[in-house]
Amino acid sequence: MKSENLLRMDNTGIVVESLDAAIEFFVELGMSLEGRMMIEGEWAGRVTGLGNQAVEIAMLVTPDGHSRLELSRLVRPATVADHREAPVNALGYLRVMFTVADLGATLGRLYPLGAKLVGEVVRYEDSYKLCYIRGPEGILIGLAEPLSAITTPD
Repeated sequence: MKSENLLRMDNTGIVVESLDAAIEFFVELGMSLEGRMMIEGEWAGRVTGLGNQAVEIAMLVTPDGHSRLELSRLVRPATVADHREAPVNALGYLRVMFTVADLGATLGRLYPLGAKLVGEVVRYEDSYKLCYIRGPEGILIGLAEPLSAITTPD
């Protein structure tokens, strides 16, 4: 049975140019830095198909401990394509979505780190306030605040 074979999703990986700026951004969002290290050598290149690669990675984890984001900075080989400013309707990776308790406060903390709103903050039915932002290096990020977390005056 297929469902018995898949155990979990471990992480999402994003290649960045400035690992420090990306770490700062995602820590401000609310993730914790789990570790940072160099991955290099022929063994790693056999996995990725990149040969004798050198990549500095940082692993970040969400507060609940269930989701991870692996940020990678390629030392060698050099990057060969740049999708940082791809529009939302481009094929391939779209975005990483995070649920937050207070969308306004989250945006207020991320704007000084370069976050830019893609469209508008919108209300999706009676479920969420949603928006897309561009984070460091144009990374597309979705933010969703459950409306159940919004308290209204009586």
